[in-house]
Amino acid sequence: MIERFPAVMEIPVQWGDQDLFAHVNNTVYFRWIESSRVAYWTQSGLHDLMHPRGLGPILASVKCDYKKQIRYPDTIQVGAKICKLGVSSVTLDHVITSKNNDAVSAIGQSVIVLFNYQKQHPIPIEGDIREAFEKFEASV
Repeated sequence: MIERFPAVMEIPVQWGDQDLFAHVNNTVYFRWIESSRVAYWTQSGLHDLMHPRGLGPILASVKCDYKKQIRYPDTIQVGAKICKLGVSSVTLDHVITSKNNDAVSAIGQSVIVLFNYQKQHPIPIEGDIREAFEKFEASV
């Protein structure tokens, strides 16, 4: 499943990621999803394309559905891919897999709005920015 995601990163589970019940705390999954969004932005070249123009992403919403517990020690892979490319927003699907479980441990989704940080308002996804999204998605 992870092979269908253009942005994938591997993260070791840390001892401190666990809670009182000896599994990874639910909030840690949101950090992993955030890391996959950042990986998407950098690996696709979007950061280098937009940052000099004062443009970038702003998070509108994020959710996570937990499927299977993750425990220390383990290594996870987290992926990000577009499920919807809108007028000024992009919806990313996320998957978190555990090497120890050899299974999907969580799925998530985040909505990102492209934003002009100088003018403080959303911008349309068009031209070379839309092309960068489409090219990166076609790479898998």
